[in-house]
Amino acid sequence: MNLLAITKHADLVERLRTAFEGAGNRILHVQDPLDALASEAWSQAQLILVDAVGDPMDGFRFCALLRGESRILFQNLPIFLVFDPSTPETELPAPNSPDVDGYLLSSDSIQRILNTLGPAVEADSIRGGGPKVPLIAAGVRPEQARRIGGLVDHFGFELTVVNLRELTKIQGETKAPLVLLGLDAEGTRTLAALQSMREQEHPPYVILIGKSPRQAIQRKLLLAGAMDWLPVPLSPPRLLHACRRGLDWVHGKRIQKEFQLQINDLRERRLLLEMEAATLRSEVLMDPLTGLLNRRAFDQNLENAFNQWERHRRSFVLVLGDLDYFKLINDRFGHLVGDDVLRALAQRMRRGLRRSDLAFRIGGEEFAILLMETTLQAGTEVAEKMRRKIDENPFALEGGPTVFPTMSFGVGGPEGHTAGSLFAAVDQALYLAKNKGRNRIELAPNLRGAEPLSDGS
Repeated sequence: MNLLAITKHADLVERLRTAFEGAGNRILHVQDPLDALASEAWSQAQLILVDAVGDPMDGFRFCALLRGESRILFQNLPIFLVFDPSTPETELPAPNSPDVDGYLLSSDSIQRILNTLGPAVEADSIRGGGPKVPLIAAGVRPEQARRIGGLVDHFGFELTVVNLRELTKIQGETKAPLVLLGLDAEGTRTLAALQSMREQEHPPYVILIGKSPRQAIQRKLLLAGAMDWLPVPLSPPRLLHACRRGLDWVHGKRIQKEFQLQINDLRERRLLLEMEAATLRSEVLMDPLTGLLNRRAFDQNLENAFNQWERHRRSFVLVLGDLDYFKLINDRFGHLVGDDVLRALAQRMRRGLRRSDLAFRIGGEEFAILLMETTLQAGTEVAEKMRRKIDENPFALEGGPTVFPTMSFGVGGPEGHTAGSLFAAVDQALYLAKNKGRNRIELAPNLRGAEPLSDGS
C-alpha cells in the first residue's frame, strides 16, 4: 500500500516508515499540499496524511478539494489530518467526521500510529490481481450506497445495491460472501432479512450499518446472524476493516469445511484400511475350509495363554483331537465328502465351546482347542463330552451319505511345562489314544494326579 504523508514533520514520517514499511507498504513524502497536487503524488496513494495547518493550503481545504474531485476513485481515499501536540481538544475533528477519517498528533508514538492507521492499511491487502469480490448492500440510503460503492470499488470489491425484498434471491445468485445491511429504526425489517439469509446453504458475513438499536433487538440481531456493526456517519477505514474481517471469517470457514471434508475422507479411508486389515488377518489366521483358526493362530494363542499362566497363573487346558480313520472316509466317499465331514465337525466343536474358548484346525484332520480359565479336570470333561457327541451322533451330510466318524483326544495343562513341551506332551497323549484303540481320551504324561479316561467302548 502507498501512504502519502503531506507534512513538514520529518520525524513523523520516520515513525510511519518504521510502523509500515516492514510489512511491504510504501511511504511517499511531500512537504507542501500544492506540490503534492501539482505532481499528482496523491494519485498513487491509497491513504493520505496531511498537516491540518498549512500555508497557503491547510489540510481541511485539501480534503475538501479531493472530496469534491469529479473522479470517484479519489473522492473516497481515507484522509487523516496531522495536528500539533499543542492543538486544543476542541479543535480536533469529532469521531466519524464526514470530512476526514481521523487524525494523528505529530508526536504520536508508533503504537498510536498503528492503532489509528492500521485498520485502513490492513483493508488494502484485500485488493489483488484476481476478480473483484462480490459485495451486496441492502437497506441503505442512496447517498450512502454511492459513497460505499466508490470506496469499496477502489479496494477490490464489486458492489451490488438491492432492496430488502430482493436480498435473499440476489445473494443466492451472486454467492456474495459479504452483505452490508442497513438498520431500520425498529430493527424488525433488518431482523427479517437476517433470518431469511440464515436458511441458505452458505450464509454470508453480515455487517449492519446504522444507529444502535434497542438492546432487546440487538440480541435478536446477533442471534439471527449479524456478525459486525458500524455506526453512522460511516467511517471508510472502519468499513474497510470490517470487510477485511469478514473475508478472513469467510476464508476461515471455507478452510474449516475443507479440513472437515479431508478429515471425513481420512476417516473413511482408515475404516476401509481397517476392514482390509481385518480381512487380511482373517485370511492369514483363518482356515478357509472349516472357518476355524489355523496353525499360525494356534501358535500365537498358545504362547499368549502360556504367558498369562506364567505371569498371573491364569489356568488353561490344551486339547488336541484327531479324526479316526479319516483316510478311509476320503477313500470310500471321496474328498468332497471328507471336506463336508471336516466342516460339520468344526461347527459341532464351536457349538460345544464357550465364547472365551478357541478352536483351531492345525493339520489335515487334526484339531486343537484352548479352554481358557479352566482346570485340567474340567477340560478333560469337556473333551469327553465332545468325544461322546461325535461318536453318538453320526453326520448326515446334505444330499450325501451318513458318516460315522470317531475322534481321539489328548488333554494337558501348563503346570510343569513350557509351551513347546506342553504341545509335545499332549500330542504324545493323542497318539497314545490312537495306539490304545482310538475313540478315547488320554491325559498328557508326567502330570501329577492325571488318570487317563477311557471311552467306555
